[in-house]
Amino acid sequence: MKGSAARVHTRHQVIGRTLVITLGGRRRILSSAPQGGGFRSASHIINHQVEANPRMNGQLPDPARYLRKLASELNIGYHTVGLMTAVPMTQLVTSRVSAGDLWVECFATVGVTNAVCAGEWPLSLAHRKEPYSTRVGTINLILITNGSLSTSAMVGAVQVATETKTGVLRDHTIPSWKGKDLATGTGTDAVVIACRLRGEGPLHTYSGTHTMMGALVGRAVSRCVSRGLAKARKWQELHR
Repeated sequence: MKGSAARVHTRHQVIGRTLVITLGGRRRILSSAPQGGGFRSASHIINHQVEANPRMNGQLPDPARYLRKLASELNIGYHTVGLMTAVPMTQLVTSRVSAGDLWVECFATVGVTNAVCAGEWPLSLAHRKEPYSTRVGTINLILITNGSLSTSAMVGAVQVATETKTGVLRDHTIPSWKGKDLATGTGTDAVVIACRLRGEGPLHTYSGTHTMMGALVGRAVSRCVSRGLAKARKWQELHR
C-alpha cells in the first residue's frame, strides 16, 4: 500500500478563491454539498472560499444558487457539486493512497473554530458568547476513487470518512466551541464521495473498515485532516 507521498492524479486547480476538480467525465456522487447534494452524477466538484459571514444586499445568499452561478462563470456547467468554506484555499491539503490498482484521493480544507460535539444542543446565534462571524470553521472532505461503489458502499464510505475525521479531532484534543467536550466535527462540515459509474471500475459492494476500500478512505482522510489541522493552527497564529 502506497502512502500519501504520491501526488493526487485527479485534475484540479485553484482559480481565485475556488478549488475546481475535473473528474474526467461523469462520476457517481453522494454528498452533503449545498449545491448538488444527495445522489447524482457530475463531472466537476468545486470548493469555494467565502467570507466568514457572507451577505448579499444585507441578506444571506442562497448557497445553491450562488454556487450554480459561480460554476457558470467558471464555464464548467451545471453538472457540478459545490461546497463553501471560510478556509483559504492556501490551506488546501491532499492525499493519495493506493493498493494495487485501487486508489482513493482526498482533497480537504480544515477549519475548527466552529467545532462542536455531536449531541450538543444547538443554541441560537443570539445566545452565542461570540459573534458567529468570528467562529466560522468547516471541514470539507472530497473523496475520489477509481472504484465503482454500490449505493450502500457509498454510504459506508461517508461513515468511514466521518469516523476517521472524528478520531483525528479526538487525537488532537480539539475542543467544542463550548469548551466542555472534545469536538466530533464542526457545525458546517460537508463530505463528497465520487466514484466510477457501474461497469467503469472495479465493483465494491462494501466499504466498511474491514474492507480495502474502507482502509484507503480512512488513511486518506486521516492524513488530510491531520495536515489540515496543522495548517489551521499556523494560520490562526499568524492572524491573531
